[in-house]
Amino acid sequence: MEQKKPHVLILGSAPTALMARGWPSHSFAHIVAINNAWRIRADWDFLIHPEDFPTDNLPDHVGPNQRVVTAEDYVPLQNELGGFVYAGGTMAFTAGYWALAALKPSVMAFLGCDMVYPRSGNTHFYGNGAADPLRPDITLRSLEAKSARLALFGATQNCSVVRLSDGESRLVFPTVSQNNLDSAPLPSFKGMTQALKQEAEMGYFVPSGRYWECQSRFDPVKIDELDNLWLKTYRNSIVAHVV
Repeated sequence: MEQKKPHVLILGSAPTALMARGWPSHSFAHIVAINNAWRIRADWDFLIHPEDFPTDNLPDHVGPNQRVVTAEDYVPLQNELGGFVYAGGTMAFTAGYWALAALKPSVMAFLGCDMVYPRSGNTHFYGNGAADPLRPDITLRSLEAKSARLALFGATQNCSVVRLSDGESRLVFPTVSQNNLDSAPLPSFKGMTQALKQEAEMGYFVPSGRYWECQSRFDPVKIDELDNLWLKTYRNSIVAHVV
């Protein structure tokens, strides 16, 4: 009998992430906490963070069934799925691609990763923090397009990529409830060929993952054209599925 693929929670640091605090432990097979999100639940399975994450913000204790995921782990896996320039250089997308490659989920659900930051009040569940995706970065010109690309890559692995929060979001994933994770339709990925061909022709690949060290060779106009293509491909895939 084929083993059922797991449901995976990708937990970010927006105030909405606190919704997960009271969820039963059996809701997800794996919880992937990004940066400080490990503080929300003690039963996280993976903590993923960038190279410049302050060591003071790491947990004092990592349990025997817990693992810290670093650039040494996620850079090779994200490279297999296109690299950082095309996939987006923020930890939410990096966590998504790492989870796709390492955990092989059937559903990957994002919470606290909507990348919408209020002008007043708390920006993060712990107060105010750096709005990382809003920094001037060549890979983050369209967060919507980067999320569309991730969702399509998920579809190639029979994984639905969804979000668990209502309201405004830069993610284009459909919203589902924590009790109804399998309700989102799987988009068609048949239209990805053109976007992948355009990526290959552009050749914006940095094996080290440190794209910022050579970003002068990247043309923003070409990246915008590619982003528009990924968004169009995703939207068409949803329509094709419905029809």
